[in-house]
Amino acid sequence: MLEVTFRTLIASFKADATSICFLTLGVWSSGILNVSAFASEFSPKANFISRHCADCHSPDFAEGGFDASKLQGNLSEKAEYDRWVQIYDRVAAHEMPPADVSELTDNERQQFLLETANWLSTQRTQQFAELGRVRGRRLNNLQLERSLHDLLGVDIPLKVYFPEEQMVDGFTSVADGQTMSHFQLEKHLKVVDLALDEAFQKGLYEDDSWTKTLDANTISRTHPKSRTREPEMLDGLAVTWSSGLVFYGRLPATTAKEDGWYRFIIRGKSLKQPEDSGVWCTVRTGKHVSSSPIQKWVGAFEATPEMREWTFEAWLNRGEMIEIRPGDNTLKKGRFAGGQVGTGEGDPQDVPGIALESIVMEKFHKHYSPAECRQFVIGKLSKSWDNTEKRIVLESKTPADDLQELMEAFATRAFRRPLEPGVLDPYFNIAMDAYKKDGNLLDALRFGYRAILCSPRFVYLQEEPGQLDDYEIASRLSYFLWNTMPDDQLLKLAAQKKLSNKNQLKQQVNRMLNDPRGQDFVRDFADEWLDMRLIDFTEPDRRMFPKFDVVVQQSMVEETLAFLQNLISKNLPVTELIDSDTTYLNSRLARYYDIDQKLSDELVPVKLDPKSNRGGLITQGAILKITANGTTTSPVVRGVWISERILGQPIPPVPAGVPAIEPDVRGATTIREMLEKHKSDPSCASCHVKIDPPGFALENFDPAGQWRDNYGKPKKKTDSTKLIDTSAEFVDGRKFETLEDFKRLVIAQPEKLAANVAAKMITCGTGASVDFADRDEIEEIVSASANQNYGFRTILEEVVTSPLFLTK
Repeated sequence: MLEVTFRTLIASFKADATSICFLTLGVWSSGILNVSAFASEFSPKANFISRHCADCHSPDFAEGGFDASKLQGNLSEKAEYDRWVQIYDRVAAHEMPPADVSELTDNERQQFLLETANWLSTQRTQQFAELGRVRGRRLNNLQLERSLHDLLGVDIPLKVYFPEEQMVDGFTSVADGQTMSHFQLEKHLKVVDLALDEAFQKGLYEDDSWTKTLDANTISRTHPKSRTREPEMLDGLAVTWSSGLVFYGRLPATTAKEDGWYRFIIRGKSLKQPEDSGVWCTVRTGKHVSSSPIQKWVGAFEATPEMREWTFEAWLNRGEMIEIRPGDNTLKKGRFAGGQVGTGEGDPQDVPGIALESIVMEKFHKHYSPAECRQFVIGKLSKSWDNTEKRIVLESKTPADDLQELMEAFATRAFRRPLEPGVLDPYFNIAMDAYKKDGNLLDALRFGYRAILCSPRFVYLQEEPGQLDDYEIASRLSYFLWNTMPDDQLLKLAAQKKLSNKNQLKQQVNRMLNDPRGQDFVRDFADEWLDMRLIDFTEPDRRMFPKFDVVVQQSMVEETLAFLQNLISKNLPVTELIDSDTTYLNSRLARYYDIDQKLSDELVPVKLDPKSNRGGLITQGAILKITANGTTTSPVVRGVWISERILGQPIPPVPAGVPAIEPDVRGATTIREMLEKHKSDPSCASCHVKIDPPGFALENFDPAGQWRDNYGKPKKKTDSTKLIDTSAEFVDGRKFETLEDFKRLVIAQPEKLAANVAAKMITCGTGASVDFADRDEIEEIVSASANQNYGFRTILEEVVTSPLFLTK
């Protein structure tokens, strides 16, 4: 087979990149902008700073690390621009200059704010007009994976092979955090080769799908008298008892002989279940041996005495199997002699268990059939078996014409727009060189596809400064809501130049959100906006939080995702993020939250009691766990998170040399007492007046997301612990005593919650953080959603039809 070198592809990448290389220029290049025009406006601002700020922010006494003498008025420097935005915000919030040391009048304040806002916005407006507000943006790892899936009709995991991505303002789609090094290009080539290998295998060879049924005898251990970690036989069923033994419940009969997607239909029932619940069981994949201990989550179910069926789907690498076992930490656990299962083999145990009757195991194709994959790869060409070469070959009477036709169709989809004259030439030439060398059309086609998939036209979003054209809108919208390439309907509307119509855009938003892929938007957006991807980052201490387990954790995640999906589907107000009378629970999570409801393992909407301490996204277990470290809570950590992710209040980095606060796990000294001492430093106090209120409001929730009234747990009945105090005062003077008070105060300003949601969507959808000059547009979005009570879906529609979304 002809080899195309890495250097050749890099050269091709660089040659093609010349047409869009300006996209990757840093927007802070001072040589592009007319700096002097802005510097001439600096004098009035400098005078204001000199009169009202210099005493506390001089070179000799730079309070908070801010030395006003270093301000130069050169807004083309990013650090200078950011400093002036910070000055504007502090003055606008009446935080600076301090009232007790300044004679600043309201008129002077308003004049300064008006002039500074105009100064900052004018600078940015000119810059955006020349370069756009978004740098050259490439597809992130998830977008590349899904695009390759949809282009080639494959479904293998690919994202895991890319280098880890940098996040800016919470999102991997932001261009300022993206790079393209030789290392990343090398990884990209590897992923492209994996995807092409799978596509040509799946599309050209026999379908490898199959189904088999495993009965209880097959599922249970092969040698009944040996002490292993597989189920044992009892009354004709394969039984796994509640136990703390690792890998207990593994099922070698389900071992995958090749990589692929597998579906499991599990039929079973509970044994010896508790009076107040069924037996919650986990399903995980892995090799389940000490030399390969990693286990991947698949799902959970609640077994009851009645025989039932549950269906799960999972990707298994070759040699991996599934494990099914009781996974509820509150269940009584069996102790087996010698640290192994087998004591009392075949006899009922005095602990709960899961009894399996059968498992139907099916290897299947998750998204695209082999026929669809074949159409993507070779179109209408026929294939045959070459006995000499012992391989499949393509049949063609006009190979050059067929090659060009297939590559043109593929490149049009990959580049997400019709091809201009000459665009295909370099890729077609690579393919023809391969064909001329060995006359193999299949090899030539593969090399042509490989070159296309390494092109900047595929890897980068092609956007010119100014108003986006319809194809650019199609791509931006599709990668925002689906994280993949535009579908046929979007491209058809783009060809008809209808996507620039706002009503049509809103129709497409609703169509795409109602599509099954619309649920991906909720999960993808929450993974980054709410840090849901970090749910496994910490694990609550089992001794301190014995009721917590992996079933609870995954139920928490599903609760939050279902909650957000409902906000969008029903266009509920953004205030539901703070307080809501409904959440989503199953029986395990309801029991964990101490909510008395008769539920099953299905997640369903539950109306909360008005007296419940739950309600709103901020009281959901997933959020509370993500904002704790597994052992303690900190109002600082939770306060920063709530401020930045929900309230839209950015918190500056911690000043150098300020030590972290370590909470007292014994509860002898409260975090409030520690913070009071910490805030005696003025450089700390200025931030903590913003951070601490939302953090203290949530202090009644422990690191595992359960409610508590006191810090720590008494070791003896005679011991006492500190009562939790949730009271605090906002920077504007509003005070609250309880979580409910906090909620009422925040909900009273719904426009601020709406502005934050809109800003997060703009950042995620456009690939650029919200700038000072964007604030007026954000206000327009918020204002337009007010008549719909700041509905979540309405905000999304207004975001997509805003000038910020529709211009580069």
